[in-house]
Amino acid sequence: MSSPAPQTPAENPSDEPMAPETPSPVRERYRIRFAKTGLLRWTSHRDLARLWERLLRRAQLKLSMTEGFHPKPRIGFPSALALGTNGLHEVVELDLAETPDAADLLERLRQDDQPGLTIHSVQRMPEGFGKAKLVHTEYQITLPDPELGASPIDGETVKQAIESLLQLDTVTVDRKKKSLTVCVDEQILSLVFGSDGIKLSLAASDSATLKPTDVLDLIGCSDWLAHGSQITRTAVVLDREVESPEPNTYAHANTPPLDR
Repeated sequence: MSSPAPQTPAENPSDEPMAPETPSPVRERYRIRFAKTGLLRWTSHRDLARLWERLLRRAQLKLSMTEGFHPKPRIGFPSALALGTNGLHEVVELDLAETPDAADLLERLRQDDQPGLTIHSVQRMPEGFGKAKLVHTEYQITLPDPELGASPIDGETVKQAIESLLQLDTVTVDRKKKSLTVCVDEQILSLVFGSDGIKLSLAASDSATLKPTDVLDLIGCSDWLAHGSQITRTAVVLDREVESPEPNTYAHANTPPLDR
């Protein structure tokens, strides 16, 4: 009889070559402060987001996209700006799949020269810093224009209306065919009338909040906007800022280093 054929030893899975690990995709967050003024203030928040996406693509930047069947660029705003309102120091945060220096990114964005859009600063956020969280917003509301049919403003009457409003515990306003009741002292941080109009500071909230137009209604000045008054958001205050950014992670163009 012939000897049985020698058996081939079983292959050891541990001897198989390991597949190379796929590197994690780059995802770097940048915080950008900008102004939205002129005719651009009549652009809706949704259209503003689209404008930013087009601007970033024209700058030939690699955008970090969401996952799923319909990936979208990771672009976010801590607070939407109401239609018709100017914004002097707005905030947008975006994630890129590359890591340009802040100065390079600032220059590429400013070269687009979009009418009404002024880029103030660019900051690359530290890893793990988290998304921007709104604390409060500040507004300047100009006086109505007599040439547009506005009656003379009685400053004392406006001041008394403001004082009466601030003494209330709660107020109720109509919002999309619904009634919204809010605590006055929690929402209105400051409300002052002066020779240049009204200065207003509103606290952020996880629930529905008052708008500058609501405040005008509550003090009997709802006709101001129809007679040329303009609302400008002068500041968007966030819960955290990077205290000492590195030179290559922060760049600004003729603006204060950080808005607080």
